[in-house]
Amino acid sequence: MADKPSKKQLKIEVASDLQPIYVNFAIINHNYNEIVLDFAHVMPNLPAARIQARLVLTPYHAKLLLQALQTGLANYEKRFGEIKVRGSQLPDRPTMGFDPHNIN
Repeated sequence: MADKPSKKQLKIEVASDLQPIYVNFAIINHNYNEIVLDFAHVMPNLPAARIQARLVLTPYHAKLLLQALQTGLANYEKRFGEIKVRGSQLPDRPTMGFDPHNIN
């Protein structure tokens, strides 16, 4: 029996001074070669927000990220229940934050 090739383990390091950021708003743009994700934290009743982080991905890596997010959210919902984005006690459209209908 032939041995299966071993998978290489990728060691991921997190800088000790890395500060997490909270975001509730994203702007998504693209051209032929890349997808650009800009993230911000929009505060209620304030007229402006500053971009906190920008990710630039190839379309291939953006699709892999989408699939990973879908898998992660499906696992979350199996454990904690459905995440409701429309329905009773929720606005028809987000008043701030991530809006899947406003993607360029």
